Amino acid sequence: MLRTISIGSCVSVQGLFVGQLSDGKIMVKVDDKTFVGREVPVVRPN
Repeated sequence: MLRTISIGSCVSVQGLFVGQLSDGKIMVKVDDKTFVGREVPVVRPN
């Protein structure tokens, strides 16, 4: 499943969900790199 994370104030990464850390951050994989950051909340219109 694709997830989007924020790894800085202006940098977001979208990739395949790998796992969740104990501090609430999640890991996503893009090609051969794994990134860790806070998940961007999903906004769904009413």
